[in-house]
Amino acid sequence: MTGKVYSALTNRDREFGPFLQAPSTGEGEWRHWHLGRDDQNIAWLVMDKADTSTNVLSEALLRELDALLDRLRDDLPKALVIRSAKDNGFCMGADITQFRDLDSREQAEQKLSDAHRVAQKLVDLPCPTIAVIHGAALGGGLELALCCDFRLAVPGASFGTPEVQLGLHPGLGATVRLPALIPPVDAMTMMLTGKNLHDARALSLGLIDQLVEERHIAAAVMAAANGKIEKAERTGWKSKPFEHALARQLAGKRMRSQAADKAPPEHYPAPEALIRLWEDHADDPETMLRREVESFAGLLQTQTSRNLVRVFFLREKLKAQAKAPAEDLADMPELRHIHVIGAGEMGGDIAGWCALKGYVVTLFDMQPETVADAVGRAARLCRSKHLSPAETRDVLDRLIPDLANHGVSRADLVIEAVPEDLEIKRKVYADMEPRLKPSAILASNTSSIQLEQLREHLDSPERLVGIHFFNPVAKMQLVEVVAHDRASAGTLAQARRFVGQIDRLPAPVSSAPGFLVNRALTPYLVETICLLDEGVDAEAIDQVALDFGMPMGPAELADQVGLDICLDVADMLRERLDTQQPATPEWLRRKVESGELGRKSGKGLYEWKEGKPRKRSTYEAAPADTLDRLVLPMLNACQACLREKVIEDADLLDGAMIFATGFAPFRGGPMQYAGTRGEDEILSRLQELRGTYGERFTPDAGWQTDAR
Repeated sequence: MTGKVYSALTNRDREFGPFLQAPSTGEGEWRHWHLGRDDQNIAWLVMDKADTSTNVLSEALLRELDALLDRLRDDLPKALVIRSAKDNGFCMGADITQFRDLDSREQAEQKLSDAHRVAQKLVDLPCPTIAVIHGAALGGGLELALCCDFRLAVPGASFGTPEVQLGLHPGLGATVRLPALIPPVDAMTMMLTGKNLHDARALSLGLIDQLVEERHIAAAVMAAANGKIEKAERTGWKSKPFEHALARQLAGKRMRSQAADKAPPEHYPAPEALIRLWEDHADDPETMLRREVESFAGLLQTQTSRNLVRVFFLREKLKAQAKAPAEDLADMPELRHIHVIGAGEMGGDIAGWCALKGYVVTLFDMQPETVADAVGRAARLCRSKHLSPAETRDVLDRLIPDLANHGVSRADLVIEAVPEDLEIKRKVYADMEPRLKPSAILASNTSSIQLEQLREHLDSPERLVGIHFFNPVAKMQLVEVVAHDRASAGTLAQARRFVGQIDRLPAPVSSAPGFLVNRALTPYLVETICLLDEGVDAEAIDQVALDFGMPMGPAELADQVGLDICLDVADMLRERLDTQQPATPEWLRRKVESGELGRKSGKGLYEWKEGKPRKRSTYEAAPADTLDRLVLPMLNACQACLREKVIEDADLLDGAMIFATGFAPFRGGPMQYAGTRGEDEILSRLQELRGTYGERFTPDAGWQTDAR
């Protein structure tokens, strides 16, 4: 009968079976849980957070769990099973929206202590407790599962503690229970990096006790209830040394060094707080649980955490752009077949990514070897994503070389990714447009050419849209969806939905020189060239940006993007915008003309070996005003984009810049940083720099109080 219980619960729209009665609380039925017992007296407690497709641990859900555990303790079942009714996974963690409501450290400590009390009730329940996990068990969801005696996972399950991405560490007991379950170094690595473990690795570490096909869950539950499952045991020799403070301190020193490489402690305090917690209290679990609450509550009040929580919501706002009104999509067919024209680095990688995400993709290029290279990169992408040989084969079967360009006439979406040359693109459009299906969308991956120019000779300009990916395609989460005033609402809505369907964040922008990201990034890179022209070392400039919190310095970034592309965009913006940018130094033009383009050619501002720049370890420090010279022109361009309505609002702008350029996430985005620093101070500093270095630092009118 246990099998019937779960089959009745896999979809919240189904009936819950006659034996599953939702007990009354005196205020109506439980909203977030379903409780029932099968004929073996095994209780099934099924998490099903109301009004959402995903389980998260809200205060209301935990309050109900508290009452349910009291009921179960008073009428003890043979065993308790906890699992999810949501198709997409077990539980995604805490309800982050409630973090914003915690105004003080004391309030946060009280809420966390209440949650800990509920978790301890589950730990103390005097019958076997079994978490059955499908999909993702993350953050507080994993911590809830850690309170159970057994963890059974369905193949495909994943586990993680991503709190560090919010400037926090786990706060519902994982700092104690995870190192007690798996080797402590592995547990600390999970918590410090926020990286997920997949099913097989979780089994090998002892995080789960069994990996069980769904059809065998009922039998596995019965075995656990009857004491016939051997609990997974971690390897003792990996754990024993860390019972001693000295061993933890030695390991902690190495952890600090590794964490600082990715998250400097002056910007990201959570890793240091977690390491210190483990070093000082791992030999006293009760004290450590109490200190975990205090540490988490303190971190929650830091500016870093507040900004990283803000970034979480910026991501959600960008994701929401993929959800178009039904009326906009009413006449738009489903996209099934994507055709990519141009198999170079960008076009080939766009094709590979779309195939990885399930689309049938045809890929055209006039050079067969270029298509072959793109297919090879797609195969390497599959390996990097840990796809099985069968899954890789499926992806490559969907990626179809099309040397005759036949896919144009069959595709639902055609993405043009040919070189950034207006006349070349127009010739491609003239050839393809007569062959497009009437319902097909034509998209350009242009990084800077305005769509008003691209549409000039099209018979159906309403079907043209910009879908601008960033390099490398497989890593950069943001995609600009570029509108022009003759694009149909359906075309734009379909483009945004497509970007969401390939697991990318759509940023709706208008057709303007450089759109948003390149418009904002170019002054940052141009000022880097000015500093280099003044004799400042590239390494020194990069270090200033790294110290600010950027993921890489601007000189290295320019090489990553390609000096030829940087030069083209800078020339275009200088021509079309009154930005007073200085002329490009001749030494840079000579570099580009001689083929020194950066990473892709092996030499640019740096020499590159095995995909990495070779940097000197000793160099003269950059001038004191270097940071403002780099960052304030970027902020100035962002302000101009807001004033000109290139993007709708500051939140979307901040999200776009973080997810496209890596703008220091702990600062919350360029406009959030400007607000924190003070817009009047930004205006004043730009005026000072203008007086020293020239008109390129002229403040945008948007900074003026009367223009806001």
